[in-house]
This record gives sequence, C-alpha cells and structure tokens, in this order.
Amino acid sequence: MKWATRAGVHVDRTACPWLIRRFIDEQPEFVCVDDRDEVPDDATPFDMRGVELSHHGDGCTFETLLDRYRLDDAALAASPG
Repeated sequence: MKWATRAGVHVDRTACPWLIRRFIDEQPEFVCVDDRDEVPDDATPFDMRGVELSHHGDGCTFETLLDRYRLDDAALAASPG
C-alpha cells in the first residue's frame, strides 16, 4: 500500500511510518509531498491538514492511527506521568 505525508521530518511524521510499518502494513511505500494536491491517487495521506489520518482535537496523527486501526497493544499506550 502507498502512504503519503508532508515532506520534512518531525516527531509525528517519524513515529507514524514506524507505526504503519510495524502494525498496519508490512510492506508500505512512503511518498513525501510538498502539497496535499501532490498526493498520488493510489496513496493514503496522513499527517497533513484536511485528511482523515491527521491531528484531531488534542490528538496527534499517531493517536489517530491507533484509534482508526484499533491498535491497543500496551506498548503503544502513553506512559503515565
């Protein structure tokens, strides 16, 4: 499956591909774009404004992916405190 995100490395954009590869898609292909309009038609966009798999409320994209794909592994839960 092809996944697309914004160019530029940030914490969420580093953690999300790890999560995708480890728990969602065993053979992902990642594409970085400068603008949402550049997302290939066959790609699932993430961590960019106006797409389903992005920040919602106080939650970051990583948390959105956890919810959307119902990932409840204890190792993925936020650590206390």
